[in-house]
Amino acid sequence: MVYWGVREALSHANRLRRSYYELLRDELDQFIVEYGLIESYQRFVECDIPYPFVEKRELKPRALLPDLEYEQQRAFLVIFVEDSIPATHKKYIRFFDVNRTTKTNLLRSRSLPLAHELDRYHKHLESAHFFNFMRVVLPMDYALLIQRDPASQTRDRYSLSHFHVRIDWPIADAAEDMARQLRYISKDLYEKGDKHAEDIQKKFFEYYGLPVMVGGRRTAAIVAAQYLRRIPCICTIYAGSSESRAVIRICERGVSKTVLIKLTAEESAQIADANSMGVRSFRKNYVVAHHHRENICLFQVTYFPTEQARPPDDGKLRELKPEMNWLTVGRQQILPRPGVWRYPPFALNVIYS
Repeated sequence: MVYWGVREALSHANRLRRSYYELLRDELDQFIVEYGLIESYQRFVECDIPYPFVEKRELKPRALLPDLEYEQQRAFLVIFVEDSIPATHKKYIRFFDVNRTTKTNLLRSRSLPLAHELDRYHKHLESAHFFNFMRVVLPMDYALLIQRDPASQTRDRYSLSHFHVRIDWPIADAAEDMARQLRYISKDLYEKGDKHAEDIQKKFFEYYGLPVMVGGRRTAAIVAAQYLRRIPCICTIYAGSSESRAVIRICERGVSKTVLIKLTAEESAQIADANSMGVRSFRKNYVVAHHHRENICLFQVTYFPTEQARPPDDGKLRELKPEMNWLTVGRQQILPRPGVWRYPPFALNVIYS
């Protein structure tokens, strides 16, 4: 079941908008990874604290994460919507005039440094200063909302429209919505009893690749992802937490996590050779930092839903089997450094090697 309009079903105008959105998303992907991972690593180095690299086991589906937060690891939540969110959804996605990114509102927020130097045009993605503006507002609590400006009639313009956006949809409602879509219930979360309802809520977290009952921005991210299925367009949600040390990305293609990993000189040479590339070229285009004699690279894993996490072909109600996995490891790849133009990601089996 596809909740957004596939490209073949769109008008030519909306196909062009889809292409523009995806182009902007590619740029935002690179900025978020640099901000959330590479610059976090630099903060650890500056504080002379060893970086807590993510272990392989933490990237497996249903993995348990260490319950430890790191002050130097940047946390954030960004919602990027292909269209504009209708005002009827403000009850649960809290974006109002009081938290619109106007200069008056930004100056009123004491947590924003140098707000008086910001220009109202900086909030548009097409602005040369947009990512500088993002760096100023990203450390704030709650979420940032980037969406299409509904006033742009002749051309599509995207802007960071709101800050301090809260996600106030209950987790139980989100889990119930997911379970109805997957046909594990017909109407109500508790229609098959308390134990069944509890299992569904646990599966809701697994559906989005998170351990049960994580807090903060990651929970807000998956609740927002489920709620925004009400809007027939593409939405992309980025979440970073001081506990996971990962950039989590949720979009129409599923869930992915990007982390920093260490590669020995021998491993780097093997990857370069397997992809017909020289070692110097690999270091130049894929290595983001060095740790003693090891190279630090960006590693991304994309998760695919299993049959249990997809709507049944016959549309009939089915029984929940909590012991069955809902996600499996899909693509594993080394990413090029942000800003690299010519080189693609390299496939690399890390998790089960």
